[in-house]
Amino acid sequence: MDIQIATLCDHAADYNGKMVVSGTIDVLAAPQLPIIQPQCCLAIRLCITPDDNGPHKFSVNIIDGDGKSLDDKMPIDADMPIEIPEDVPFVTRNLILNLQGLRFHEVGVYFVDISIDNELVQRLPLRVVQVDQQKQTS
Repeated sequence: MDIQIATLCDHAADYNGKMVVSGTIDVLAAPQLPIIQPQCCLAIRLCITPDDNGPHKFSVNIIDGDGKSLDDKMPIDADMPIEIPEDVPFVTRNLILNLQGLRFHEVGVYFVDISIDNELVQRLPLRVVQVDQQKQTS
């Protein structure tokens, strides 16, 4: 099982098996803390082969630089059973996780960790910065 695409973004959708991604995010900036992201998506495209058939565990966790989960709702865990015919070389599946009300209390680097069967398979960095509005307006 391979991750072909993984990104945090403003919007993602599956349109007839095609992933539509808009506004990829790697930095969140605001003039004051906490920085609250009202809504965003984690868009993931998996490539699955018959070798992947069987039960799997899928997990997403947003952590700070010290490895601490962003909040008590993390990690997000799900069962992911896979069953595709042996004569099919591969299939792709789009997973879109809508995230609401993410609250970042400190500036720094955070990570979106994606794990399958308790193994980290993708880590997306996310910078959270506080900006000075006075410098931007002058």
